[in-house]
Amino acid sequence: MQNRYSIVISPPEEIIALVKSMKEALAKEIGWFHSKNSLAHITINEFMATENKIESIKKQLYNICDAIQPKTVSLDHFDTFSNGAFFLAPDEVSKTNLKHIFKQFNQSFKVKTLFKNSEPHLTIGRQLKPEHIVIAYRLFSNPIAIQFVCDNIALRLFNPTKKQFEIIDRFDFNDNPKPTLEQGRLF
Repeated sequence: MQNRYSIVISPPEEIIALVKSMKEALAKEIGWFHSKNSLAHITINEFMATENKIESIKKQLYNICDAIQPKTVSLDHFDTFSNGAFFLAPDEVSKTNLKHIFKQFNQSFKVKTLFKNSEPHLTIGRQLKPEHIVIAYRLFSNPIAIQFVCDNIALRLFNPTKKQFEIIDRFDFNDNPKPTLEQGRLF
């Protein structure tokens, strides 16, 4: 049997708590919404795998993460997508750094993915109606400045009973770059 997994950047506990309080404040105004109960994260990708494949996938994730350099991420404004997502968005430097991390994963990850994220964001709510987005902007009108060091990724498994992903493992970024053919030509 195949299970659904996701690879995400999971911010520190204090940011998870802050985002949870934002989701609760929004729910108090508009009621339940998609992503209300999801813990704060930035999705890199999602994939399906059997339990007996996950150990080899974990080794692959360790090898990818071993080469990645930790980066500071700054989330400094709210934004939306046309599909009704309302989210915390990174500043331009962080967006570039996160896209680079996404690219490193998606080029090196040798598992067929269901979804690859190309726009780094931390979702507050999904599939919101336009009037709910107006309420969200009103609720969160104060300037925001959240910063954390992105130094690992989390592997999550979808729990069909809870209808939520749950973290099953973490992989640290160790900044141990591997030589590539392209680097070899530069020297």
